[in-house]
Amino acid sequence: MYNISRSELREFIPSHKKLFSLSPRIKSLKKAGRKFPFIVFLYVILPFAALLFSLCMGRYVLHLKDVLSLLFLKATGGDTRELAVIDTILFRVRLPRIIAAMLIGSSLSLSGTVYQSTFRNPMVSPGILGVANGAGFGAALGILLSFSFIGIQLTAFAFGIAAVLITFGLSKILTREGDSLIALVLTGMVISTIFSSLISLTKYTADPYDKLPAITFWLMGSLASVTKDDILFSLTPIILGSIPLILLRWKLNLMSFGDNEARSMGIDTTKLRIIVILCSTIITAASIAISGIIGWVGLIIPHLCRFITGPDHKKLVPLSMVIGAVYLTLVDDYARTLTNIEIPLGIITSLIGAPFFIYLMFKKRKNWQ
Repeated sequence: MYNISRSELREFIPSHKKLFSLSPRIKSLKKAGRKFPFIVFLYVILPFAALLFSLCMGRYVLHLKDVLSLLFLKATGGDTRELAVIDTILFRVRLPRIIAAMLIGSSLSLSGTVYQSTFRNPMVSPGILGVANGAGFGAALGILLSFSFIGIQLTAFAFGIAAVLITFGLSKILTREGDSLIALVLTGMVISTIFSSLISLTKYTADPYDKLPAITFWLMGSLASVTKDDILFSLTPIILGSIPLILLRWKLNLMSFGDNEARSMGIDTTKLRIIVILCSTIITAASIAISGIIGWVGLIIPHLCRFITGPDHKKLVPLSMVIGAVYLTLVDDYARTLTNIEIPLGIITSLIGAPFFIYLMFKKRKNWQ
């Protein structure tokens, strides 16, 4: 056996502790441990708190105790007859609207996040390729022709996708390689302007006492008439469009470096861009079809999330979906409670988004000089 003196043992123990304290693995675990409560707050506590707050808010204010009691009875199969009024308000009026707000907010935020990375422009929004105005024209046309509510949603969804397909097709014709971002954006602006003009033409020919108010109110965005059927209508395309974007989010980090660098790392930029545009168009058109045009969500939420997580899309994409869902849910709460008459969502999101956009412009002004 080896004989180790106490002095040698004292010299060994500090160096041993120092070795492990400097270990990158230990440091990363400690850092992850400090971040864990904050992650739980963002992804679990914040959405759940927004849900409970929204269930209580409204013309008829509910107590949190009654809401939790009803939810517990529903989950356990208890008798809810004493809470019949609250049951009707929650599950027939508020809960479908809250679910729709969370679904649409997360979809628009996801679309805005992937668009900004794909086009390498932080000022890009989901409607840049014409999907918003295309869906708006489809809905206006459906209202003008007295379609059913499902028919209006279908025409809005179809014209939203058609607008982006026209944009993408024309950009390929105008460019030899078919992968020019400038041509794609400029074509999107032209197609968006054309559909905006068609919306104006539809409003001009509409009955000013019946059709015109309905078209105008729909274009401003609202969740006042959302039902369970509307959620089911949009749920399938939103899920089908969101899954590829979530799975491919790590490739968006490479796209941020530019096409040449991404290609050198084995990324087919043309194919990836087509997938991103197609999936984003599907989820955006499905969202607009049931809520109308709600602007600024897909522009400001990605910026807000970058302040928290940075530019890494592995974290940015899921966080944008969560924050977008919470944001639009709270905006909808205030839209239906601030005044006696419900305020369209598009007005409130614009009033919030425009000052935030000005703030971003001031923050970036040094890069313009």
